[in-house]
Amino acid sequence: MDNNLKDKNNQASDQTGQAWWEPALVIGGQMVGWIVGPLLIALFLGKWLDNKYQSGPKFLLILVGIAFISSNIGIVLNTINFSKSLDKEKNKNNGNRSDTTNSD
Repeated sequence: MDNNLKDKNNQASDQTGQAWWEPALVIGGQMVGWIVGPLLIALFLGKWLDNKYQSGPKFLLILVGIAFISSNIGIVLNTINFSKSLDKEKNKNNGNRSDTTNSD
């Protein structure tokens, strides 16, 4: 029974020893971090500044806007980096195979 489980785990992992779902969890966690992190900082800092200066929700709204922009930039940059790493891995895997195309 234990050997069957090991065989299934070996089949589910790629050549790097990672499970097929591991990169998806990593990129998903990074995306959630880019959304939640700046928003929480903006909410707490904006509320604190508004209470300190008795300014209503002015600082809160400004900082939430900045958090929205920084989240979008972070998500785009993170996606670009992840896409580049997938391309490198794909090229590395294709380099291990023989090229069957003809260049005429």
